[in-house]
Amino acid sequence: MAEGLQIVGLGMATLDVLLRLKEMPTWECGTRIEEFRFDGGGPVGTAMVASAKLGAKVGFIGTAGTDKSAELKLSSMVDVSIDLSHLVRHEGADDQIIIVHVHAETGERMFCGVGNISRKPLQIEELDKDYITSADYLHLDGFHYDCAIQSAKWMKEAGKTVTFDGGKTNGHVGEGTRKLIEYVDVLITGSGFAKGLTGISDLKEAGKEALKMGPSIFVETLGEDGCYTITADEEFHTPAFKVDVVDTTGAGDVFHGAYIVGLLHGWNLREIALFSSAVSALKCTKLGGRSGIPTFDEVMGFLGDHGITLK
Repeated sequence: MAEGLQIVGLGMATLDVLLRLKEMPTWECGTRIEEFRFDGGGPVGTAMVASAKLGAKVGFIGTAGTDKSAELKLSSMVDVSIDLSHLVRHEGADDQIIIVHVHAETGERMFCGVGNISRKPLQIEELDKDYITSADYLHLDGFHYDCAIQSAKWMKEAGKTVTFDGGKTNGHVGEGTRKLIEYVDVLITGSGFAKGLTGISDLKEAGKEALKMGPSIFVETLGEDGCYTITADEEFHTPAFKVDVVDTTGAGDVFHGAYIVGLLHGWNLREIALFSSAVSALKCTKLGGRSGIPTFDEVMGFLGDHGITLK
């Protein structure tokens, strides 16, 4: 067992094939690709790379194949010394591959999954309870759902903290996710999630309702509109930092990884939101969800340039 783990992530890790372009191709007409890159991706996979690059000691639990694609998606995890001792390898081609089309002028992206991305889920009997509960934080994205639920239960029993990436949605949040949220302490989502979860259009009211379902902290990220934090004691908005955006892929995932690092530092929630927003903004200046993740010192320098000092 890895010693001194602070965070364990359980969820999706993908290989992202990134194509930066001004126009999408059609069957009648091709297009010019301005930039191309392989990068690791996935909500938890990318969040854990962010946490590790920012100084946390991290382990990752998920699945990978045994081909070159698998090695590519794991390489950035290896580079930042994430413990992969409990990663489950499935013989053959990796099944978590995403084609990411990035708009060259706005940085917005469109995802296309390759094949059945969840055909080989992690099994509960493949989990190590002691390994998971040795960490202070467990971060989930709902992938490998049965294992996510079981791991969250173990963490709650151990008095540890569960964080969850709710993603963004334009519709109803399903019953499976609602069940998982019962075991979540820190719920961080993308735009539309609070409304989809509660049916309430007003974000502040929806956030308060979400707190009744289990979490003690609710954060919804809104891209260039910043983020809102809601707890039983306070609610506030944190503006986004203005940067030259190249690619927004992984911006939310990186925010989550940074947020857990902020919690580890013991900062207050306003400071954590500023730190996480800065990490996310800096990531957006480069192509790829993981390639643009800054170091801790780079983030502190960026905040300092904006007149912000954290303890």
